[in-house]
Amino acid sequence: MSQLNSIKVGLLGFGVVGSGTWRVLARNAQEIARRAGRRIEIVRIATRTPSKAISVVGQLVPVSNDMMGLVNDPSIDVVVELIGGTTLARELVLKAIENGKHVVTANKALLAMHGNEIFKAASEKHVTVAFEAAVAGGIPIIKAMREGLTANRIQWLAGIINGTTNFILTEMREKGLPFADVLKQAQALGYAEADPTFDIEGVDAAHKLTLLASIAFGIPVQFDKVYVEGISRLAPEDVVAAGRLGYRIKLLGIAKHREDGVELRVHPCLVPQDKLIANVEGAMNAVVVKGDAVGETLYYGAGAGSEPTASAVVADLVDVARLQTADPEHRVPPLAFQADALADYPILPIEDTITSYYLRLHVEDRPGVMADIARILADGNISINSMIQDPQDDGASIIFLIHKAREGNVVEAIQKIESLSFVKSKVTFIRLEELS
Repeated sequence: MSQLNSIKVGLLGFGVVGSGTWRVLARNAQEIARRAGRRIEIVRIATRTPSKAISVVGQLVPVSNDMMGLVNDPSIDVVVELIGGTTLARELVLKAIENGKHVVTANKALLAMHGNEIFKAASEKHVTVAFEAAVAGGIPIIKAMREGLTANRIQWLAGIINGTTNFILTEMREKGLPFADVLKQAQALGYAEADPTFDIEGVDAAHKLTLLASIAFGIPVQFDKVYVEGISRLAPEDVVAAGRLGYRIKLLGIAKHREDGVELRVHPCLVPQDKLIANVEGAMNAVVVKGDAVGETLYYGAGAGSEPTASAVVADLVDVARLQTADPEHRVPPLAFQADALADYPILPIEDTITSYYLRLHVEDRPGVMADIARILADGNISINSMIQDPQDDGASIIFLIHKAREGNVVEAIQKIESLSFVKSKVTFIRLEELS
């Protein structure tokens, strides 16, 4: 491949993913060129800490902290944005697009919050914005949904799309440890940040779900309408009880296309332990997608890490290299559907979710307890599937699995149950997904 025929890349950021991208491109340069039809070379790097990048790349490529200078460099064809955040990154990405450059990014927060603006700008300038690395690390879930499943009407998807929370839940189940202890372990191992809020409270997963749902259903990016609930309030006894009932607890991002709208929600779920996704352990990710023609498909792999995520970044660069000379009107749209064909389906409030539920409460052990609780549930059109009662020194712990019901009805019933004089605890409430 000739030097003139190469794709020239400017790399913004040289952290875990940026350095991995450099290594993968350098190590597999010949193989990548054979696939792309031309060489792909990083010709400039801009990072907040140039010394770290220089220690890796030496004098092979100019390195500085001048990020806007890189974006304005006329010799660069593609800008790879790996700095994270939503302020400076937004400014740089929009400027790159304005300059007629293609953009590859791993920044799920940026696209979840500003994707509509960024995709519109890219369409007007006839450039590509590729973001395979933004969701589930090295798993090619974006490409699979955007291209491989294009014949299907996607009915629902459910994913373990945050490795930190999956690691924590795995350790809680296997070792019986409380959440706080496992979080400290995850931080010590580098799975969780010093401030783990985005991971453990479900925000990171919600960013990713926002993008997956847009691709699945052809809707605008709508992060502000996702229901988000994390795992910090889960108790070891609920993890143990789930196992006794034949389930495992996973933090899932769920998107469902119903006749009356779209469900977008992230929260802990009981998942049947015979489902493949229930057996995804540690920091791994997995996504199940249900299409009307293909049925259920499962995508599994590393959801983070230097080279797994770099694998997705380089795959996007190869796509850009292949498509650079294609008619912009015939490129694969960023959200799978043509920009003027996005649908305005309503995003349903969490109260309208219909699923099954796990309820746990602590009560006095005396006659009439079960009858009063059952009456409240029946009045809310809620039926009991199964029950476990464990005697305790100061009463009893009762666990209910209830059949599918509207969440608003279940929450109203819980409030009435908590007001009963013999109920000695708040009701622990976890949704249950059969994924079928």
